Amino acid sequence: MPRLYVVATPIGNLGDMSPRAIETLKSVDLIAAEDTRVTRGLLNHFGIDTPCVSNHQHNEEHRAASLPERMLAEDLSVAVVTDAGTPCISDPGSVLAREAAAAGIEVIAVPGPTAMASALSVSGFDVREFAFYGFLPRGKKELREKLLAMHASGVPVGVVHESPHRVIELVRVISETLPGCRISASCDLTKLYEKTIRGAAEDVLAMLESNEKAEKGEYCLVLDMSAVSLPAKEEASSASLEAQLFEEMLCGADIRQAAELLLERGHKRNDVYRAKTVVQRYFDDMIDSLIEEVEGDDE
Repeated sequence: MPRLYVVATPIGNLGDMSPRAIETLKSVDLIAAEDTRVTRGLLNHFGIDTPCVSNHQHNEEHRAASLPERMLAEDLSVAVVTDAGTPCISDPGSVLAREAAAAGIEVIAVPGPTAMASALSVSGFDVREFAFYGFLPRGKKELREKLLAMHASGVPVGVVHESPHRVIELVRVISETLPGCRISASCDLTKLYEKTIRGAAEDVLAMLESNEKAEKGEYCLVLDMSAVSLPAKEEASSASLEAQLFEEMLCGADIRQAAELLLERGHKRNDVYRAKTVVQRYFDDMIDSLIEEVEGDDE
């Protein structure tokens, strides 16, 4: 009977390869690998000669459509692996697992190393409740929005991955966006030079910036957002835009400055322009009326 095995492989230390994972990779008919060259090196180390096919982010949709059919037609058992860690978690494999299950093929986990669990376990934070986000958006605006959404979710701890070349910028944006956030940043987990630094986001940023080797090794960051304190949002005024313009002008702003303040609060430019026109007309009419009264008194 065909089966799909989701097999975890070491994230750095080959000693973490489980006997069950080795036996599974030896016994299956085929291995679907993220990068066949990387996986072949692992297989050679453990004396495994099972044939491999590629299953990466660029071809998984195609592979997932055809491989389950082949498994059923030829009664094949297949193992899916990635370059490191547990497949399907921020790595290829989930589409294949979904399609195999939909085809009635049993999908079985062969658990083992994962950077997420390893980073959580050494963070020193209360991680009874957490959410995994994988890689965050690269654009600064999108990244800020995502971080704020993570905090707004109410889940106190978030786990993210980041490349060594972008980790400093990520931590900088975290420190700016989530004041009070604590970070546990783990690099090269399970490897010879494994390192974890912990502290307030701004302190972790300083440590990374002062480390000339910071841009080496993949990072897994645990964000403790339980103490984050964001400034309260100003409640939107229920007063009309005209009334808000008057209010700002009473506080010393001219009509142009008052209009700019309304735009900064998120009001639409066309709406502010119309309100500004109404207020300007009101003042013009009032001035004309006063002039007429003065001229009438002179006569």
